Amino acid sequence: MSHDQVTRFLSKNALTSEKLWALLKPKVREIERDDGVLVFDDTIQEKSYSQENDIISWHFDHTKGCAVKGINLLNCVYSAGDVSLPVAFEIIKKSIRFTEIATRKEKRKSPATKNEQLRTMLDLCQQNQLKWQYVLADRWFSSSDNMKYIHQKLGKSFIFGLKGNRLVALKPEDKKQGRYVRVDSIKWSEQPIQSWIKGLDFPVLLYQQVFRNL
Repeated sequence: MSHDQVTRFLSKNALTSEKLWALLKPKVREIERDDGVLVFDDTIQEKSYSQENDIISWHFDHTKGCAVKGINLLNCVYSAGDVSLPVAFEIIKKSIRFTEIATRKEKRKSPATKNEQLRTMLDLCQQNQLKWQYVLADRWFSSSDNMKYIHQKLGKSFIFGLKGNRLVALKPEDKKQGRYVRVDSIKWSEQPIQSWIKGLDFPVLLYQQVFRNL
């Protein structure tokens, strides 16, 4: 396949989550089940030498601890059993330009945050009547708003990573009296701990699992 063939294909097609779903829907219907999971993550395709625009922009890369120039893609993968298929995606477009007061430098931002776009993609999965029970994501998506949305509005469950500075109450009376501790100060055991994350009205189970590079 030549470079020109790929270029013509991309230029003639508006590639969207809707078209992705239309393509993969038959296969998803074959493997989906009630305890399926939706896995969210974002990735950056670096474009260091490309001209900056709404799509090729500066994004923070937490794997490098700094901002890099490139295309930021938010992905949603559906997993059931030992099969995983992409079911939605969103290209992060920073179409709003503004000037930072402190530095007087022009910057760009997206009309919606990645957390807001995640919730939009969850709605899309609901509209597509996809069977699932859990949302999996790293700590960059573990906002209280996302947890409330998944648990209270969608009636689903989630497994998220948490930053060590998140505040939790370990007993109902602690929550009532506003006594919270940092997650990284908890004494862990082999059993999950029921707690109340600050900002949430419902309890969650906290569990620590340590992965070591061998």
